[in-house]
Amino acid sequence: MKVVDREVLARRLKVYVLTDHRLSRGRSDREVVEEAIRGGATAIQLRAKEISTREMWETGLEIRKVCRAAGVLFIVNDRLDVALAVDADGLHVGQDDLPASEARRLLGPDKVLGVSARSVEEALKAAEDGADYLGVGPVYPTGTKADAGAATGVEVVRDICRLVDLPVVGIGGIGPGNAPEVIAAGADGVSVISAVVAAEDIAEAAWALVRAVEGATT
Repeated sequence: MKVVDREVLARRLKVYVLTDHRLSRGRSDREVVEEAIRGGATAIQLRAKEISTREMWETGLEIRKVCRAAGVLFIVNDRLDVALAVDADGLHVGQDDLPASEARRLLGPDKVLGVSARSVEEALKAAEDGADYLGVGPVYPTGTKADAGAATGVEVVRDICRLVDLPVVGIGGIGPGNAPEVIAAGADGVSVISAVVAAEDIAEAAWALVRAVEGATT
């Protein structure tokens, strides 16, 4: 039986920042994470598609230390082995990654499992397979993830939030200007890469998202 508390998790997913070394203007993932947290990010995901396993493990250890000191949720993208090796808080998988049911079995009940979903059907299957939260989208067009597919719009977010009792974060093309629309559709938070990682002032960019999300929930 899972022990992750839904309401607590939902609060920790309000502003969810994913790393991407290609967009960070030469700044290290650790520096990006430190500045994002300083700006109010509530969750961090290590997303490192183009580095070695050894480098990802070393980076993961650094980020775990930063996140734990700040009380911020730390998730690893895709790589179950790295998530376990660095004792991350959890793992996020997409539809083409390790099946959620296997990820749940190997993670055990105490780790957070996030699953990407583009439809109600995928969301329901993820919930059945043991997901703790859903990343829904891409809500808006995005060039950050080449395999993201066409934008789904906020309607899919609204439908999934109505039918699936899991915390939901909108993903894809989200920034301070459109984050309130995603929250208004029922999402608990927003997940971003370029809106924060590529910003000149990472902390200020994260804080702008915090204000947008909090403004939409009051």
